[in-house]
Amino acid sequence: MPEWSFTLLVNQPLTAEQADAFDHCDAFADGAVSYTLGPENPGDHARVPDSSALEELSCDIDAPTLLDAVAQVARAVRLVPGLRAVGVRYDDIVTLEEAAQRCGRELSRRREEFTGFPDPEPGTGGTEFYSWRKIAEWLARVGDDVPETPPDLIVADRALRLADALEDADVPPGTLRALGLPATRVSPSPPRGV
Repeated sequence: MPEWSFTLLVNQPLTAEQADAFDHCDAFADGAVSYTLGPENPGDHARVPDSSALEELSCDIDAPTLLDAVAQVARAVRLVPGLRAVGVRYDDIVTLEEAAQRCGRELSRRREEFTGFPDPEPGTGGTEFYSWRKIAEWLARVGDDVPETPPDLIVADRALRLADALEDADVPPGTLRALGLPATRVSPSPPRGV
């Protein structure tokens, strides 16, 4: 089963209590999802060099599809009181294996067939990392039509953003149905093994 790497955005920085709940939740026991814990005082979050990282979970999930992987983590996050997924994104920096997974093509042969494959990003040390944006541009130049953002990621991000927007909204059931949405909210069921 493929492993999918992505960043899940959550509605707030984790509190110490939420981090404790996260650390003791069976759904996260395998270490495939990690977080950055900020200062105890929320007023100090702005002093963190990259405070947006406090509202992100780094995920490496085994699942049949990217959409399945995102759904699995989004459902598990709801097990932590007060925490919910509000979006998802890919990072630009990838290994060749991750880039091949994103585009559904074997890249080592392709880069030997055509010139101009992007160089690894500088300063990455032992493992070579590349810019996904540059690889997608190169694939387009050699005739492969690869979207910079995979459809599964777009669907997952939009669904999470919509669910977040509807979280506390008072939208009449008829309006939801007219928009093609379920008229009632369904509580997420906890993943197995929790």
